[in-house]
Amino acid sequence: MNEHNVVFQPGNVVVAVQEGSTLKETMNDAGLAFDFLCGGRGTCGKCRVRITRGLTSPLTKEEEMLEANELNEGFRLACLTTVQHDLIVELPNQKSLQHNILIASEERVFQLEPHFHKVFLEVDKPSREAQSSDWLRLKESLIQKGYQDRALGASISVLRQMPDVLRGANHQITAVMYESNVAGIELRDSTQTMLGMAFDIGTTTIVGYLLDLYSGEELSVVSTLNPQTSYGADVISRLTFAGHEENGLTKLQDAVIEAINQLISQAVEKVSLTKSQIYGISIAGNTCMHHILLGINPQSIAVSPYVPALSETLVLDASELQININPAGKVFMLPNIAGFVGADTVAVLLSTELDRSEDIKLVIDIGTNGEIALGSREKIVACSAAAGPAFEGAQISSGMRGAVGAIDHVYYRDTLEYSVIGGGEPLGICGSALLDTVAGLVELGIINKRGKILDLEQVTNPAAQRFKENLIQFEGQGAFLLADSSITGHGRAIMITQSDIRELQMAKGAMAAGVRILLETYGIQAQDIKEVLLAGAFGNYLTPHSACVIGLIPFELENRIKMIGNAAGTGSKLALLSSSEFRRAEAIAQGVKFVELGSYPKFNKIFGECTYFTIN
Repeated sequence: MNEHNVVFQPGNVVVAVQEGSTLKETMNDAGLAFDFLCGGRGTCGKCRVRITRGLTSPLTKEEEMLEANELNEGFRLACLTTVQHDLIVELPNQKSLQHNILIASEERVFQLEPHFHKVFLEVDKPSREAQSSDWLRLKESLIQKGYQDRALGASISVLRQMPDVLRGANHQITAVMYESNVAGIELRDSTQTMLGMAFDIGTTTIVGYLLDLYSGEELSVVSTLNPQTSYGADVISRLTFAGHEENGLTKLQDAVIEAINQLISQAVEKVSLTKSQIYGISIAGNTCMHHILLGINPQSIAVSPYVPALSETLVLDASELQININPAGKVFMLPNIAGFVGADTVAVLLSTELDRSEDIKLVIDIGTNGEIALGSREKIVACSAAAGPAFEGAQISSGMRGAVGAIDHVYYRDTLEYSVIGGGEPLGICGSALLDTVAGLVELGIINKRGKILDLEQVTNPAAQRFKENLIQFEGQGAFLLADSSITGHGRAIMITQSDIRELQMAKGAMAAGVRILLETYGIQAQDIKEVLLAGAFGNYLTPHSACVIGLIPFELENRIKMIGNAAGTGSKLALLSSSEFRRAEAIAQGVKFVELGSYPKFNKIFGECTYFTIN
């Protein structure tokens, strides 16, 4: 088979590929960061690239998804375009790939209980009169520090190091203790420093917190886009890739572990420390991310009855996962609750102390797969709502993630106004602005309860007249114009179409149905909820009023909404800094009652009702 060169600009990245490979495959192999929101199935039309040399006729699907002027200018879809000869490919403005990643979160009081302890030992030297083995003399030193003889143990890797370390340090060493096991031994006294990193492995982003395990102090924070987005934007895309692509699971696992190792290097470099000073890693992520990181086939999550392969807490040697920290290091995996309610939800519950609350609270993490928990110290019920990708900007005509160039909020004042992440010309609209736009249209009466955009003469609210120029026709249906093509960064109009509103109705309907079913299961009304806690990036950037207007959250709870930041990150930190919090995470997971929405007797009826808008 012939081989061709593909040159990616900017950067002049040259990749030699086999004829017939797609540009998506080529970009993934080259390690070029790029979002394929639909997993490369050719359904979202967002992977636009411009071919400046070697352009061929567009495919039928590209003709359907791209404007005529775009096709003429050389734009094609990277997931569909195959390499048949040498190409020069221009990637979109890189600022559109700079994502806003939520790293801040609320903290809470807890007791530091490190998983590890360091003990400085002066081990007796051997002599002709006292010929005890190195291990027996080391154990004797630990017994003198209060450890029990029968419980003490060491791995073969520690025993292999022991003779050289003891003699190289003149028998003055530091033992790194995990429970009653010697996890590592180090030259002389290294007790002054012991670090760890807590990770929140999200479907879209990864955040890592470098912590002092002695004081609990946060030393640095690092984050990145999850590189698995190159294989699909959502969990279902990743499950499909893992199950059907050759070596798919390995590729996904390698991508996330490489990202973790890069973040570790960045975190310690920020504060002039070293990776060898890190002894513990905690991981919170949804069930799919959890399984992929461990290299466990996640396919059982994708088919009924949607059960995970593993739900319990897990402690592993970092070397087993090829995570580059101290050789004595451990990885602490938080537990899962169900196939689509994972360790990230457990971390949120740990952070919010829902299991200790006297008041009933509602915890929501809104995303492609929305997790919802309701309860108090008496009981907690939880569910997963398959909201789809609308909140992430996928399947929305002008949609994009919350990245530089995205319209993130919309304001209906004397004229239509909006804000753009990073300022400058808009490139698209992210989920929070989608909510604002549709909520405004609901309040103005421009769309009816079924979500149909009305003709202006059908609108009775006089205030709607101010926005008559924004009401346009697109592909034979009503649409609402946010930014004309003359003022956008790519020369395409940014609008909300009738199809976009339908996508939002499906997404908000799923979330709202989840809330209603949990209320029914718990046996309470919405007004009985004391507080609504919104976790995660989308929940912290949305406008609460907009969420309530469209019915995503019960309207009567608008004044009880509180944003709690990256609560999953906080829970991960707690599990790393306190062994008792790590144990409590498992108790929380085991105590939550999972409600399978698809099996709920009235689900279809409730979901249908929740897709409607309430028109006052």
